[in-house]
Amino acid sequence: MGLKRFKPITPGLRHLAISDFSEITKEKPEKSLLKALKKSGGRNNFGHVTSRFRGGGNKRLYRVIDFRRDKDNIPAKVASIEYDPNRSARIALLHYSDGEKRYIIAPEGVKVGDILMSGESVDLRIGNNLPLKNIPDGTSIYNLELYPGKGGQLVRAAGTSAQILGKEGKWAYVRLPSGETRLFDLRCRATIGQVSNVDHQNVSLGKAGRNRWLGKRPHVRGAAMNAVDHPHGGGEGKAPIGHPGPLTPWGKPTRGYKTRRKRKPSDRFIVQRASDKKEMK
Repeated sequence: MGLKRFKPITPGLRHLAISDFSEITKEKPEKSLLKALKKSGGRNNFGHVTSRFRGGGNKRLYRVIDFRRDKDNIPAKVASIEYDPNRSARIALLHYSDGEKRYIIAPEGVKVGDILMSGESVDLRIGNNLPLKNIPDGTSIYNLELYPGKGGQLVRAAGTSAQILGKEGKWAYVRLPSGETRLFDLRCRATIGQVSNVDHQNVSLGKAGRNRWLGKRPHVRGAAMNAVDHPHGGGEGKAPIGHPGPLTPWGKPTRGYKTRRKRKPSDRFIVQRASDKKEMK
């Protein structure tokens, strides 16, 4: 796995760096694990834009991913490593010994033909899924559950991994990719290893059109708008932002302005925030 670069024969190719897809072993997805994916263009059920700068993009089919890994003690053979247009990581197609097929987020280093399992007493090897209580301290993990039995919700992006720092009582201390240290129930499950497609962070799209293929529209600065559209807009020439400082399009202060009405109940599980770690440096 690596990056593919091109001769700069056009402006769009000059800075283009994309994955060489050398780890992909199958081009067409498993039909039984596909679902239709409807685009919203950032609009809600009233047709109002609630998420700006979204629209267009190529059509996609959703690959149904098994985030729970709840087929315990049933061996599964890795049939293929595939591309998923809906996420940055690669996905692996598992063929279970009972005949069922499922997709999982592929870990770095897994190969076609490997046997993966999930359960409380399975071996500690890359791609196997276990409760945190059965994973040794210092192990790299991904696809981490926030609540026992809900399925992996954290650490699913390409190249990411979390680390178990220690255990105390019924809690495990886990350092997340953001730098945040958080308590997790020991019954929460995680998969051993690191998410595949590590080179994703080095990808360079090369041209604006490639972003449009992903459904991302141009992000317009407020200062470039008219006064009717944004508090920073209007004026002759380039005007400073002025008092009371940077504002959102709806007039609320930004850059550090707290908008949460109250703390989330789950905040009590945060041992060290990522922002606290940055301040210490």
